[in-house]
Amino acid sequence: MNVEEFREYCLSLPDVTEATPFEKFSKGKFTILVFYVNSHMFCYFNVDDFSNINIKCQSSEMAELKEHYQAVGEPFNGDKRYWISVQPNMDIHDEALKELVRKSYEMVREKYKKHG
Repeated sequence: MNVEEFREYCLSLPDVTEATPFEKFSKGKFTILVFYVNSHMFCYFNVDDFSNINIKCQSSEMAELKEHYQAVGEPFNGDKRYWISVQPNMDIHDEALKELVRKSYEMVREKYKKHG
């Protein structure tokens, strides 16, 4: 999966928005693209280096994912209790990666439901 295919998948989920909120911190060195649902992030990665995707994850699933896939590891600049890093195009198939993103999206959407 390439960066554009991944981006299109994330944006295909209902009510997802994207932004690059960390531009001022990187001083132009890199661009972090973040995907949000209900104004909360569920996935992000460096657009200029699509080698790691940070995905929100249930802490109860992290150890098994890390055991099963070499592609799954510690997040880049994220809380290890809530985030994993996935290296696309390694030993994880596109469908499994999409499933991780979908679960992340659903977890965040459910936690931060819009009221009213």
